[in-house]
Amino acid sequence: RRFQILGKVYAVLSDREQRAVYDEQGTVDEDAAALRQERDWEAYWRLLFKKISLEDIQAFEKTYKGSAEELDDIKQAYLDFKGDMDRIMESVLCVQYTDEPRIRNIIQQAIDAGEVPSYKTFVREPKPKMNARKRRAQEEAKEAERSRKELGLDEETDLRAAIQSRQKDRQKEMDDFLAQMEAKYCNPSKGRGKKMPLKKEKK
Repeated sequence: RRFQILGKVYAVLSDREQRAVYDEQGTVDEDAAALRQERDWEAYWRLLFKKISLEDIQAFEKTYKGSAEELDDIKQAYLDFKGDMDRIMESVLCVQYTDEPRIRNIIQQAIDAGEVPSYKTFVREPKPKMNARKRRAQEEAKEAERSRKELGLDEETDLRAAIQSRQKDRQKEMDDFLAQMEAKYCNPSKGRGKKMPLKKEKK
């Protein structure tokens, strides 16, 4: 329902005639032709969400690791999963298997300080389980490296090109999906158009 409302608001604000009517009357005709026109969903999406680049992710990782936010996330994951390191390592952001000693140390300090309870699952985790987790992570890293070489992605620019190519295919799938959702949930009501009051934003 919120998505439908946002779609209608965007349609009004992006159309000069409808925006003028809204500015003058403070209402919108849901059955107006302008609301039924084909929308540029990519432009609409970009109004809501900033495009994320590889540099953005790397910059976030630098500020996140070692931050108070990461500390809180680690402790929360420890509580949520009752000390299960497999699930903790999978859930905390920007974590690689080489980070495990650091993550364990953070949790142990929190236990010693009485900030979190001591779960047997964590303090007495069997060595075979720890080794199995490390092997899985190493195998995944090797598989990723093999895939990179098979695709010929030796440079970062090549990686970006491959991602962009895949994104084009996914964009088409997303466009088809949104068209289906619009047809299912955003059909104009029959009969006279209803008036949808919108709150004017303060200038």
